[in-house]
Amino acid sequence: MVRLVSLIIFSLATILLATKSSLCHGKTTLNLVDHGITFSIFPLRLKSGLGGHYILETSCSSWRLAVEAHNIIDWKTVPQECEGYLGNYLLGKQYREDSRAVTQEAYKYAKNLNLVGDGKDIWVFDIDETSLSNLPYYAHHGFGVEPYNATSFNEWVDLGIAPSLPESFKLYKKLLGLGIKVVFLTGRPDSQRDITLKNLKIAGYNTFETLIVK
Repeated sequence: MVRLVSLIIFSLATILLATKSSLCHGKTTLNLVDHGITFSIFPLRLKSGLGGHYILETSCSSWRLAVEAHNIIDWKTVPQECEGYLGNYLLGKQYREDSRAVTQEAYKYAKNLNLVGDGKDIWVFDIDETSLSNLPYYAHHGFGVEPYNATSFNEWVDLGIAPSLPESFKLYKKLLGLGIKVVFLTGRPDSQRDITLKNLKIAGYNTFETLIVK
């Protein structure tokens, strides 16, 4: 995905450079002679409003895509203006549909494995934002707009009430049906082992081999 996105970005950069050259000569079309492509570049509106602010829906969706593709790295907080965008995404149907698309592919993969039924087939689930959702916590902390606070997050974890991600839970049940054993893996410390085990049970994950903590 990163390689593909990088190619797309490179292509856009190439087009914009060629566009700039054409504009300098008063042209309104971009000719890529070597590729036999000719198309109009107008109307073209990249910015909106006084001061050249980028269109909110475009900039926030682009930021999200770049983060997911790991083209933006080491980011600390969500841009302030994107709080509403991410909130609508996470609380709306698209987040659920995205989860469904991923878990359906995972199940297809599992079904095509050559399982021999020797009890050695293991599926490893991560905890946070994979098996358990911390969305109730982030909904009260700006959906990532606020800087991460380990103390308040650990207080949330210690409540042991995080719900399961619905599509992940469906995948979990299907994998058990295939005879695959489940292991949970987390970066949480050993001091949170017991509450995490309790939370998994509350969320419906009652059958698994072990929980591996940091």
